[in-house]
Amino acid sequence: MEIKEQLIVPLGYGKYVRSDKIIAIEPIEENRGPGRRTKVFVEQLANPIIASRTEQTIITNIVETPPEIVRATTAFELLYDLLDDISRVGPMLRNSIKKEADLDLDKLELRIREVLEREGDYE
Repeated sequence: MEIKEQLIVPLGYGKYVRSDKIIAIEPIEENRGPGRRTKVFVEQLANPIIASRTEQTIITNIVETPPEIVRATTAFELLYDLLDDISRVGPMLRNSIKKEADLDLDKLELRIREVLEREGDYE
């Protein structure tokens, strides 16, 4: 793999780093969830940056990657974004949405988790 140099890589929630300054990427195993998916170790920083994006998504951004892998990663990134957004919706609003739009966010959240777990991309 060859790293794209001087590319700004989004880590989520307004955090960015230059691609050629990333030294290591480590998935978070414990307490992983929305906003806490990956530790990104950056040159000249004592502590890692906590990224809300998966390690695979970050790697895809910093290396030359075949288009078919980029498409799959983008789909998983969309699922993570949806899951993150849905997890912020409280129970009263969920009930209202279900009643008004016939959209069951609990069911949708469960289905997204199942897909990500089956693909081995969620803990």
